[in-house]
Amino acid sequence: MNTFEEINLKGYVDEEIDPTLDLFVEIEKLKKQKNAVILAHYYQDGDIQDIADYIGDSLGLSQQAAKTDADIIVFAGVHFMAETAKILSPTKKVLLPDAKAGCSLADSCPPYLFKKFKENYPDHLVITYVNCTAELKALSDIVCTSSNAVQIVESLPKDQKIIFGPDKNLGAWVAKKTGRDLVLWNGACMVHEIFSREKITKLKERHPGAKLLAHPECEDVILEMADYIGSTTGILKYAGSHQDKEFIVATEAGILHQMQKENPDKIFIPAPPNNNCACNDCPHMKRNTLEKLYLCLKNEMPEITVPEHIIEKAVKPIERMLEISAQLGL
Repeated sequence: MNTFEEINLKGYVDEEIDPTLDLFVEIEKLKKQKNAVILAHYYQDGDIQDIADYIGDSLGLSQQAAKTDADIIVFAGVHFMAETAKILSPTKKVLLPDAKAGCSLADSCPPYLFKKFKENYPDHLVITYVNCTAELKALSDIVCTSSNAVQIVESLPKDQKIIFGPDKNLGAWVAKKTGRDLVLWNGACMVHEIFSREKITKLKERHPGAKLLAHPECEDVILEMADYIGSTTGILKYAGSHQDKEFIVATEAGILHQMQKENPDKIFIPAPPNNNCACNDCPHMKRNTLEKLYLCLKNEMPEITVPEHIIEKAVKPIERMLEISAQLGL
């Protein structure tokens, strides 16, 4: 058994696993023994998605975390997502297979700098994208996801001044969709900013019938090319509900696993990034593995904790998001 210090240093439980073990079977056993639930984001590896009790985007995962009756939540995602689960279910034990699974977007908005930024706009309401730290949520009035950002802004009075952070690309897209003048924090996601317009153009030439589906965290030059812009869930639904057979997907490549499972007769091509890789993986999301998930559930470590005073402040804007989403049927 690793010591707390060792786990803290590595970010995960590092133990040898019997190679003859069927990890899918073992994880199912542990889930029953411990009354645990596994929540996984669409950007996780296929094996993790296949063992999960619920797969979704940030909104769906938040909704599941708020209503689960499990004693333990294993969050197969990144750190801010596990924090959100802990904020919504403070009495439950929340585990993350690799505690160092962070987020470049969350890192781009240090709470102490955002607090100073916010002080320059005292009459503005603060909406933060869920991809941020618990401390940043505690500085917010409403949290949103890419699934509901437009609707949440539109639900507010037209004369309400708004700060939107931390994602400038999502914020700019929301401003364009709503016609509202938003004050934007200058943050971005490394995964969604790296798509190459030139390479996508060439790819579309080779696949003239393919529809380009893009996440609103992408830069405007990519969004302008897109046939559909939406959250990971929105992209998944669009691909399933339209007759087209080929799609180029401009978001983290992990979503292709579910797209292919739900639509085996269709072709999904990851949009090429502006580097030498064939597809666009989030290095943080991919820190989680099936082995780490098994050891995490077996040892009930690493555990994610959030200070009580942060939970008290951060839960209000998240609950407001869930209330508005419920009212709008999202």
